Amino acid sequence: MLLSLSNAPRDYAWGSPTLLAELEGRQATGAPEAEVWFGDHPGDPADVAGGTTLDAITGGALPYLLKLLAAGDPLSIQVHPTIAQARDGWAREAELTADDPHRNYRDDNHKPELIVALSERFEALSGLRPVADTLRLLDALGSSKGVIALRERLSAEGDALRDTIAWLLSGTAQTEVDEIIAAAVDAASAEFSAELDGIRSIAARNQRDPGVVVALLMNFIVLGRGEGIFLRAGLLHAYMSGLGVEIMAASDNVLRGGLTSKHIDVPELLSILDTTPGIVPVLRPAASDSVTSYPVDVPDFALRRVELTGAPVSVDVTGPAMVLATGGEVVVEGADAAARAVPIGQAIFATADERTLVLRGSGEAFIAEPGAVS
Repeated sequence: MLLSLSNAPRDYAWGSPTLLAELEGRQATGAPEAEVWFGDHPGDPADVAGGTTLDAITGGALPYLLKLLAAGDPLSIQVHPTIAQARDGWAREAELTADDPHRNYRDDNHKPELIVALSERFEALSGLRPVADTLRLLDALGSSKGVIALRERLSAEGDALRDTIAWLLSGTAQTEVDEIIAAAVDAASAEFSAELDGIRSIAARNQRDPGVVVALLMNFIVLGRGEGIFLRAGLLHAYMSGLGVEIMAASDNVLRGGLTSKHIDVPELLSILDTTPGIVPVLRPAASDSVTSYPVDVPDFALRRVELTGAPVSVDVTGPAMVLATGGEVVVEGADAAARAVPIGQAIFATADERTLVLRGSGEAFIAEPGAVS
């Protein structure tokens, strides 16, 4: 069975007022439009044509959540838990109401995620930069007391990155934070020009926020259209700007580490943060005919991108699956269902009995489904 899905954009403050409207070819509302959810998560289940929502069809059992994401301003710096951490946190917070602003865990699931760029440029912070590289970046920031204090902490023995982030978010380092931000805004470096441009953009929107300095410790990544990054549990990250297709385990668990007015639980953040530094690889998938894949090592989801040039493309799926149209004209056929056109920015849901989907038209679509069980 094939079902048509849609949903209203969520109006988070960081959302772009134009990117989703441009994708869908409609008039912009003037308000921020941040995410469109295609899933059965109780936070915002997708609407099914005919008057129900997807959770009524699936019983809330879909293992993944597919989204369109449009960032006009940087999102909060954040990290997601493992399954064990989520279950433990969910149990500890059992007495808190669902809307308690101090609640860290909205469910008992992990939230690995994959983002694939739809815009020609998608900017993100992902993972912690190797300390030696950050110390070279700090050479461009001069020698204010704040910069010296940051350098000393990063050069200390032990888990220097964890200790440094704890200090920055402690509430006791505001003087140093202000000095570091001022130095970064004025700094120039041939090696780190892109990183410093990114920090200036963040600082302009988040004045005096310690998260600006946390961002200074992170890898600055620019994705081109069709490129992606996978964000495992414990990996510090923040999307900065651009339009993308995002898929994740069906969870809303977020621990924040700056660039937000929302609750930041520093001890809990540090308890799940993986401070292992390193470059986060960009997924530049090899094409197989008109279908490209984004391999990730999780059982919750898999994502493929299909480019349609007129000839039909047949794709075997492990349902329940979704087809999200992101460009041109896309039509989906199932085994026993009539062909359905998919408007750009909307999706088709294929129930688990559909084993092969045929896509026709001239355009672009993404296919989401459960991942392979390892």
